[in-house]
Amino acid sequence: MDGNGRWANRRGLPRHLGHREGIKSVREVVEGALDAGIQVLTLFAFSTENWDRPPQEVTALMGLLKLYALKERIELRRQGVEVHVLGDLDRIEPATRRAVDTIVDGTRGGTAMRLNLMISYSGRAEVLRAARLLAERVREGDLDPDEIDDAVFSEALFTDGQPDPDLLIRTSGEHRISNFMLWQLAYTELHISPVLWPDFDREDLFAAVDDYQKRDRRFGRVPSA
Repeated sequence: MDGNGRWANRRGLPRHLGHREGIKSVREVVEGALDAGIQVLTLFAFSTENWDRPPQEVTALMGLLKLYALKERIELRRQGVEVHVLGDLDRIEPATRRAVDTIVDGTRGGTAMRLNLMISYSGRAEVLRAARLLAERVREGDLDPDEIDDAVFSEALFTDGQPDPDLLIRTSGEHRISNFMLWQLAYTELHISPVLWPDFDREDLFAAVDDYQKRDRRFGRVPSA
């Protein structure tokens, strides 16, 4: 979800107002995904690299996260959305962590769609974490190194039990994945949208899905005759 800062800068506004405007796009995309029948939607809300931004911007982002969790919980539950928050949550300050726990607990059991919010998340850190967990199992004698395959490694990731993404949408015209789900995106289709995140709406989502549906997914294999 890229482009909040540029959206604000182009209007002569503080960056935090771009982030605030981006919350509206989160609502638009969640509702659009429900309309499209999408079963799992994952939003990269805050990366581990974002902790290095100016303290006032980090504070504003955490405040918006807390506001979203408290404000949207009831509506998400009504819509049947089950929220999961994935990442290094130990770095989040207590008040925001309580709000995060509230939206997770308050939407548990939703069956219409799973919404993953990636917070304090890094793809490389996730892979390193998985490697350490598997190494610990090997050291304890619970796992033979020869047993480590794609499935076993995937079970050690935050996304254990979920399918790999079919489609990655990158907003604001950037052509990079920015340390996001490095293992899971191996064969994911990419859609680059020029739209800055605060302007991204459900019609932009539908356009991305329509583009995806035209793709020929071969997963490295030659199509059968």
